[in-house]
Amino acid sequence: MLTKEYRICMPLTVDEYKIGQLYMISKHSSEQSGGGEGVEVLRNEPDTHPEHGAGQVTEKRIYLTSKLPDWMRRFIPRLFYVTETAWNFYPYTITEYSCSFLPKFHIRIETKFQNDNGESDNVFGDNPTPKDNVCFLDILTDPIPEKHYKKSEDLSCWESANTGRGPLVAGWRNSSQPIMCSYKRVHCSFEVYGFQTRTEEFIHKTIRDILLVGHRQAVAWLDEWHGMSLESVRQYEKDLQEETNNKLKSTDNNHKDAGPRPSFSRSISVTDECSLKKMGVRPAVIPNPATSSSSSSSSSFRQRLHQVLLLLIDGGVEQSEAAFHARVTAHSPTPHPFPPGYFGLMFRRLAAPTALPPPPPQTSHYNLPSIPNPNHVYHT
Repeated sequence: MLTKEYRICMPLTVDEYKIGQLYMISKHSSEQSGGGEGVEVLRNEPDTHPEHGAGQVTEKRIYLTSKLPDWMRRFIPRLFYVTETAWNFYPYTITEYSCSFLPKFHIRIETKFQNDNGESDNVFGDNPTPKDNVCFLDILTDPIPEKHYKKSEDLSCWESANTGRGPLVAGWRNSSQPIMCSYKRVHCSFEVYGFQTRTEEFIHKTIRDILLVGHRQAVAWLDEWHGMSLESVRQYEKDLQEETNNKLKSTDNNHKDAGPRPSFSRSISVTDECSLKKMGVRPAVIPNPATSSSSSSSSSFRQRLHQVLLLLIDGGVEQSEAAFHARVTAHSPTPHPFPPGYFGLMFRRLAAPTALPPPPPQTSHYNLPSIPNPNHVYHT
């Protein structure tokens, strides 16, 4: 798990941003929706927290396949979305992201808004975030992706006609009034061996960009929402949610008219020793015999070992461990190259991949890894 605390200051007050936040999120979601991707709102209803009082809970689906890097798209289905659940007990909020296709993916964002310039420590009241994990984001000078840049949202030339604020200049965080800070503690977890570090870093980079763009927009759109009441911004939020949902439904209907989409399948093909090595399997070391009969025997052994591996990965889940053991031993070479207790481990892993027992100690010279998760896609 990779945890960072982001601090983003704005020339607003916490009371003003209660309206600005709702306006910004609604408008931004609408702008990002279209072409079959964007934000679908599933529910938006009042909620009560025992400590933080009355608030609002929302649940959304965020469709974003085209926004993922190429290396990540290879491992996900074409129709991919992330579920966002947010509890807004302003000035404290909690947002969680999950994905049913990736059960080990989880993001949790805690947010606290305060009228200061970002210099407060331990605003969440538990364990202070280590200094190395605290990141100050400057909505004036920090770079954003070029595709998100708009001249009208450039705060170096922005001015608010309604409030007289702006433009922002270098060092504005220490001189502007009013000023507030959005403290966001982000916990990101993607516990998949071989992908964890790269994926968690990518997610944090994406979150950083989203936070910068969103807070810039909240300030740049100040004249659009300043002076709105909570009731009027809630109605605005409701209208845009219906509009955004209709965009996604309209695109979905167009796809249906164009014919069925090809089904997504998870498969694995193991055809040679090189492919086995890519899976992490080190084949048995068999000496190169001088006679043709021994060479034929070696080839037969490898073919049968290959069949067993395919059987274990693609053969499905038996009703009992005994049935699984019988099916595997019927196809394995004699003597089979697996250490004692390995069949039981493989059955339990295939039957319950989310509750994996530790592998048994290796008792032979074969260095075999744990069985691959059948829910993953392997490319060889």
